[in-house]
Amino acid sequence: MTFITCLRPVARQLFMALTILYGATHAAHAGTVSFEKLTWTEIQAQIQNGTDTIIVPVGGTEQSGPYIAVGKHNIRAQVQAERIAGRLGHALVAPVIAYVPEGTTTPRSSHMRFAGTISIPPAVFEGLIEGAGESFHVQGFRHVIFIADHGGYLSYLKAAVAKLNNKWRGQGDALYLAAYYDSIGGAFADTLRQRGYGAALGKHADLSDTALMLAIDPTMVRLDALKAAPLPGIAQGVYGGDPRPATAALGEIGTEIQVQAALRALGKAR
Repeated sequence: MTFITCLRPVARQLFMALTILYGATHAAHAGTVSFEKLTWTEIQAQIQNGTDTIIVPVGGTEQSGPYIAVGKHNIRAQVQAERIAGRLGHALVAPVIAYVPEGTTTPRSSHMRFAGTISIPPAVFEGLIEGAGESFHVQGFRHVIFIADHGGYLSYLKAAVAKLNNKWRGQGDALYLAAYYDSIGGAFADTLRQRGYGAALGKHADLSDTALMLAIDPTMVRLDALKAAPLPGIAQGVYGGDPRPATAALGEIGTEIQVQAALRALGKAR
């Protein structure tokens, strides 16, 4: 038996293994809702086959006390957007918008008083929202949905969405999905109060904030720093409440409330 003859069965096995691997990889990509994980031809095919909605998660990079990593809003918005898109169907999720207004740099104000925060001017942010929306619109997405994980830029986001709708005039629509953000201060906060956690609620890096992060990505929370932290105060970058009783189980209640609120709102809006 020659070397070439011996090689043929091995080559066939290698070819079959590569074929199976390619098929599995292609299937995994075909099932994703992540816009940035698809090729342009895959995106175009999805649009032609009825994918008419894209969800744009708007996050923000800011301090969240000494125990939550600064990408909190970005991770949370991206994961939740993908959950919503998966249940909604015929929808993709855009890359998260991580650069948002977080305060002035001269003088340093709001979250910009702390290390770890990135801020852009409101006009730049509005331009970014409009440009992203227009990019998706011309590709064929009829519904461009913005979800926000942070309240500091909502007025600018709403203004940009209004400009898009005025420009498109019925040839598709842009939507700021208020139900997604409002459910945390509404239904989730009410649920926490009913469970006896009312005193632990605050405005930033509080119990609900920390619990949501523990549920979505616990690696973003420094548990030792959380347990050792003094009572919250502005000097620590924590605005009211007490985050220390936070658990992933409580956060899972909040994440599901958010997703359900978003889906109900989209059912009414669509």
